[in-house]
Parts: sequence; C-alpha cells; structure tokens
Amino acid sequence: MNQGFGQSRPTSGNRLDTMTTISRRSFLAGSAAFAAVPAFEPALNPALGAVPASGEVDVVIIGAGAAGIAAARRVAAAGRRFALIEASNRIGGRAFTDTRSLGAPFDRGAHALYAADTNPLLPLAARAGFETSVGPRLQKLRVGRRFGREGEIEDFLASVFRSRRAIADAVRGKSDIAAARVLPKDLLDDWKPTVDFVLGAYGTGRDLADLSALDLSRMMERDSPTYVRRGLGALIAKLGEGVPVQLSTPATKIEWLKTLEVETERGKLRARTVIVTASASVLAAGKIKFTPELPKSYVDAFARLKLGSRDHIGLEVSGNPFGLAANDLVFQKAASARTGALLAHVNGSSVCVVDVGGKFGAELAAQGEAAMTDFAVSWLADLYGSEVKSAVKRQAVTRWNEEPWIMGAIASASPGGDGARKQLAAPVRERVWFAGDAVHDTLGGTVAGAWESGTRAAEAALRKIGALKDEKPETKPTRGRERTRRRNRDQ
Repeated sequence: MNQGFGQSRPTSGNRLDTMTTISRRSFLAGSAAFAAVPAFEPALNPALGAVPASGEVDVVIIGAGAAGIAAARRVAAAGRRFALIEASNRIGGRAFTDTRSLGAPFDRGAHALYAADTNPLLPLAARAGFETSVGPRLQKLRVGRRFGREGEIEDFLASVFRSRRAIADAVRGKSDIAAARVLPKDLLDDWKPTVDFVLGAYGTGRDLADLSALDLSRMMERDSPTYVRRGLGALIAKLGEGVPVQLSTPATKIEWLKTLEVETERGKLRARTVIVTASASVLAAGKIKFTPELPKSYVDAFARLKLGSRDHIGLEVSGNPFGLAANDLVFQKAASARTGALLAHVNGSSVCVVDVGGKFGAELAAQGEAAMTDFAVSWLADLYGSEVKSAVKRQAVTRWNEEPWIMGAIASASPGGDGARKQLAAPVRERVWFAGDAVHDTLGGTVAGAWESGTRAAEAALRKIGALKDEKPETKPTRGRERTRRRNRDQ
C-alpha cells in the first residue's frame, strides 16, 4: 500500500484514447523486486491436530493475517507443532474480501500485488486457481471536471519527482526528519496538496508532516499492480485453509523471560518460541501485556510505527458515468487535504472505490459511514457532474481505525522512526519474533512484505529450536580434487 514516484523524469504526451494520462511507472512507487521465497505448502502432519487451547507447542503464532498465515505454513511444512491464535472472528487481517455488500468482490483492505516476477503470492494464486490480471499502466489526473492537459501533467510529475528526490537527498547520511520539511522551497504551491496526498496520505496513511523522510525514501519502486479477480483477501483466506487456527482468541499476556507462555481467555500456551504478528498500533496500545516489560527500544518502535489511516469507500455504480476502464486510477488536482483517489470498475465490475487517508481521512472516518459516503458521492459529482449521484446504488465503507484488533491501515513510520522497523526485526532474546508489514524495511504496508516477514520469522524460530538447518554453500572443487573425482568416476 505504500506508494510514491519513480526516479526518472517522465516525458509528456502520453495518451489513452482522447485523454491525457500519467504513466504508472512514473506514478507509483513504494516497493520492487525482492528475493523470492519458496512457496512452502503446509503438508500438515495429522499428528499436529487442532489448535490447543492450552499445553505445550513448539511455536505460538499470534495473529492470522498474511504474516501469521505465512509463518504457520512454514512451521507446518517443517512438521512442528504450533498454535495459531487470532483475536477476531476471521482470518486475513487487513486482507479481507467482502462479497456481499456490493454484489461483487470488494477488497476492504489490500487489493493489489506488485513485483509480479518475484511476488511470492502470485505463484500460490496460480496454484490455487485464482485468476489474476495486470492493471492499466496509465494513470489519470482530474482537474476540475476535465482530465489534465499535457502541461499540467508535466508540472505535476515534475513536482512529485523533485519532491521525492529532495526528501531522499535531505536524509542521506543525516538524521531523520518529517518529509514535509524538506520539500523543494520553489515547489509550485498549487500542486502541494496533491503531492502531499499521493506521497503521504494515499501512499502511507500519513500526511507528509507526520511521515518519516527516511522511511519514505527507503520505499522501493512499485508499478504494474496485479489484481486478483476473486479478491486479494479471498486469496489469503484460501492460503489459510488447512492451517488450524483458533479464532476469537486474543492473546492477553506473554511471559518471555524465565518461561515462555502466552495467556489467553481459554488458557495458557507454553512454547519454545513465539511469533507476534499483531499490528504495531495494537502493541503500542498495550493490548498484549509483556511480562517483564519489553526493553524501551521495542516500546518506542511500536509507537513510531502505529498504523496510518487509509479507508475505502466502496460504491456500486450503474453504467459508466466516469467514462473509465476497469481498474483505472484517478487522482485530483487538489486545493486542500479534502481529496481522494478513485479506483474505477474493479476487475470490470460495477464496484468503484474512493480512497481517503491521512488526518482528513481519519477525521472523516470518525464521523461515521454516512459522512464518508456523502463525501465520496459529492466529491465524484464535483469531478464528473451531478448525474453521478443517481448512478450510485449500494455503498460500503471501511473504518480500519475502529477495528479493535488492528487500529489502522498502513504501517508507516513517524519522523525519527527510521530505525523502528530494524528494531522490530530483531528477536527478543531469540525467543519472541515480530512479523508483519511494520517489520519489512522496504515493503512496509504491503501484503508481500507481511508474508515475507512471516516466513522469515518462522524460519528464524525453527532454526532456534533446531528444526531447520542452514545449508552449507556449495564450494567449487580445486583442480586436484576435480582430478581425483574424475579418476574415481572413471574407475
């Protein structure tokens, strides 16, 4: 979900039909290729059985979102006994597909995959029979009730490019500061709100004034989103099938020093290792008590990585009043923080999604569902005409800040929090590991980052208990050894 801009200056003149558009490669950034991890299948040992409410296991995994499911699959593949517990009444976390509200799959959280060549979830999707498609490579810009002209697009892209470069340059080898403080001084004033929304609120859930410049600068390039036709949340749920999980079972306390125990309302689980995938906001709120208290460096990291605010306002729209294609993404040349982004006709359906984020998005969501839908419909009418209002049928909104076991949408760092992800990647006495989108250094806020961090944490925990050995690298034989090998082969 992290988004930003590439480093190469785009050229003007890109066209789609009769409308000027923006190259996706120039428009979206935030993650890129990462080393592919093996697609471990659970291959569950029947002896592992259901999740115990109490007793002893090798690994306790707290949280059944993407990171927790990835960790459980890896531990299961190693044939070790584990307990996967989830505080809510469903799996998936912030990857959740709603199939009822709008008459077509509506991803209430994460909705796209990136870095198709290396994303570990895409081969799993193919193996599970989930159809995927690459979204349009072109973005659109709306200026009032028209599409942006070439000169306007060039000015905007130049402003965004220079902003990203200024942020990266300002913190290279220096202390972390707020991203807003290092924007170019001569940045065109009429583009500032839009730059702030796209780089900040939309991409990270934080306004640039509340966002770590170092965290933003580390986000790797991301383009060419891949959409899952049945929903990304549905894919994560499918990957969790066959993995035993105990729902509606929040962890309330972890004893980690003398003994290693996880306490729930259903009993105590004693483990050799623990993997915690609860969100940084939940951990910062103290919903899971650690006994003794964790070192201050971990507590500070939780606070620095509390989830930013970004919500979806889903609309069932009859016809095509926007004149847009499937999965077209539209940004507005905004005059203030009261703006959004439109993802049109998701996977060719009647579902259109307006995204809001940052402080404005959080304040809007706090006002309730009616206020959110009123804003979305009015905003679209301002951009496309009042006839849009009659085309809107069913509505559904997310309010991730109000979800008691999530408390936000995107793991992004506040100013001064550049080292928080690295801190959470370090285990507590090699007994407790953290995983999730807050832990990955360059793929923070993405499902791929959460999945990869869950797999890494599981492998580290398995190594600690002696269930996974590091393979020795193959060495190239010396000439003498090669001659001996050939003689032995020929005899």
